[in-house]
Amino acid sequence: MSTAYVHAALLLHFAGQPVNEENLKKVLEAAGLSPDEARVKVLTAALSEVNIEEAIKTAPTLAAPVAAPAAPAAEAKPAEEKKKAEEKKEEEEEKKEEEALSGLGALFG
Repeated sequence: MSTAYVHAALLLHFAGQPVNEENLKKVLEAAGLSPDEARVKVLTAALSEVNIEEAIKTAPTLAAPVAAPAAPAAEAKPAEEKKKAEEKKEEEEEKKEEEALSGLGALFG
């Protein structure tokens, strides 16, 4: 199911509106989408048995990643060398892509 349907349901919930088929269709249409009747019915049926507020409170949240401790200087050099090698490889790949695209351009035009 597209996340647009779930987002529409959450928007209705936060606006204090009932999450029903009619309202879901209105929100999806207002967003420029063409609602699928079957999806709307399935979602409203599934959400009719769910306390959305409770589900939001108990949903796991993602914590911000913790910064890694600074690496000693001795470990920094191999990392820098590895980074340079990766950059060089990326530049070579970009060059190959440009060459391939220029070759295609000659074919078409």
